Amino acid sequence: MKINEIEMVVFDMAGTTIDEQNIVYKSLHKAINKFGIDVSLELVLAIGAGKEKYQAIKDILSHLDNNDLDKTALIFEYFKEILDQEYLTASVFPIEGVEEVLEKLKKDGIKIVLNTGYSSEVANTLLEKLKWTEGNQYDALITASDVVIGRPSPEMIVKAMELFGIVDASKVLKAGDSVIDIEEGKNANCGLTIGVLSGAQTRSQLKEANPDYILDSLASLYSVIN
Repeated sequence: MKINEIEMVVFDMAGTTIDEQNIVYKSLHKAINKFGIDVSLELVLAIGAGKEKYQAIKDILSHLDNNDLDKTALIFEYFKEILDQEYLTASVFPIEGVEEVLEKLKKDGIKIVLNTGYSSEVANTLLEKLKWTEGNQYDALITASDVVIGRPSPEMIVKAMELFGIVDASKVLKAGDSVIDIEEGKNANCGLTIGVLSGAQTRSQLKEANPDYILDSLASLYSVIN
């Protein structure tokens, strides 16, 4: 896929464009353990990465043969509480080289959409810490709060296409650090799906979703679209 064939890119946030030191998944891990469920951070990342966080908790518990929805709800509420506390003092940075890539994409006339399994509140907190603003580093933000069905449903990408009047999904590039990101892109029929190793999941995990490319990070995006 050549640069002049791309009308829009849809980039995941944490682990793809933003380095927040896995605060969200560490908080998720802490919240699940708080309620007497023994689970590793590795399993939380493997099953929960990229998903809306209530669904992530539900899926992790289901994997452990626990389908207690009351407990899922309690964990989710506690997770939101401790995440708010963590973000008060958290250091958040752009993934190295990503701001330069965003700048190039803007110059090339490509729409940049950030999407995430986080709530709107969490996503905007991250962006405020980075001092990223709509119209500068990105053109639109679409979060789990903006859709009915979260990833791997293509709903967020479809919403982004409608926002910018893009009718051909083959003109859209989707990139993220989790299998769920790749599945989302494929379900939306994106022309290019890219996995990155700067976040939650490993090369072998990302390969399961069969992305078109796996990159060390988005910093090298132009090596595959030029």
